[in-house]
Amino acid sequence: MTEAVIFDIDGTLVDSVDLHARAWQEAFARFGKRIPYERVRYQIGKGGDQLMPVFLSEQELEQFGEELEKYRGELFKREYLPRVEAFPKVRELFERIRRDGKRIALASSAKGDEIETYKKIAGIGGLVEEEASKDDAERSKPHPDIFEAALERLGDPPAERVIVVGDTPYDAEAAGKAELRTIGFLCGGFPEDDLRAAGCIRIYRDAADLLSRYDESPIAA
Repeated sequence: MTEAVIFDIDGTLVDSVDLHARAWQEAFARFGKRIPYERVRYQIGKGGDQLMPVFLSEQELEQFGEELEKYRGELFKREYLPRVEAFPKVRELFERIRRDGKRIALASSAKGDEIETYKKIAGIGGLVEEEASKDDAERSKPHPDIFEAALERLGDPPAERVIVVGDTPYDAEAAGKAELRTIGFLCGGFPEDDLRAAGCIRIYRDAADLLSRYDESPIAA
């Protein structure tokens, strides 16, 4: 029986993947790195510690990586965060899960203060029991650190009684390393084949789709 559900946020609960990609692309350009948008977008879901090495050499990381990541964070909060919107039926899905007697945690590569903003945007205040952010992990997704931190905060329930919900292959990969099963959402824009290949056991369009088929989902099983 499922005891707890751990949700990713970006691209899963809120429509922010494109905005994050634009912010990263703009930040790279600010430091002289012209990178095609689609290449950047496919890396969204990773934290900066895992995303930047895809595009920067070790020398570049040492030279301006920290400054670039700081610039990107400030740019996103200033220019892009105000444009983030929640996907439909997120609060209703959380309410359904809580009525079912299950606990909810968040696990995101975002920083803690960003998670608080996302909770307000998604309207899920009071429904989330625990959360783990980039601040709680040495390494971001696709490493399992953030999910392991969320599990610890939930009191370390058996992995087979926990379901992860995410929108990227990196969510499924990180969850798998923590021996957790993952439900994949397509609303983040990642191909269904990629989500399945990364280990997702079931695919839904978004929170509204999962809610409409909740009784037959792995969460209710």
